Amino acid sequence: MSKSLRRVRAALEAADVAIDIRETALARTAADAALAVGCEVDQIAKSIVFRGEDSGGLYLFITAGAQKVDPDRAARLAGEALGKAEAHLIRERTGFAIGGVAPIGHLERVPAFFDRTLLDFEEIWAAAGTPHHVFCVEPAVLVEISFAQVSDFTALREKM
Repeated sequence: MSKSLRRVRAALEAADVAIDIRETALARTAADAALAVGCEVDQIAKSIVFRGEDSGGLYLFITAGAQKVDPDRAARLAGEALGKAEAHLIRERTGFAIGGVAPIGHLERVPAFFDRTLLDFEEIWAAAGTPHHVFCVEPAVLVEISFAQVSDFTALREKM
């Protein structure tokens, strides 16, 4: 078992959360993960990491699979302009590689924001530290164990 997967498992155990980690052929995208576990794409909690342009700090946005983070709304929440976080910086500070960034078990605490769309579901799935593992959790529990702030930061969809 990889170090990253062990950290996620340990974080779930420490929070006394039932562990339901599944290995998938590939879960690099929300659509892949949803197909692998048999759920809606929005039930996949994507971990999107940005870097603060002024502080250099990282910010985690946990968003529903079909949603997109709106850069302006996200920057207002962070209190600074946000830019791309380089892969090496994400790995160095969270301990996870892009494609497997979990919302919990980070090496450093990262300010986190949680897409309220995820609260519409009884259960959601998130990366478990590798591109091949996901875990199931109740949305309210993930808010608590990720220390995230429920927020509105996704791009507004046009009405048809």
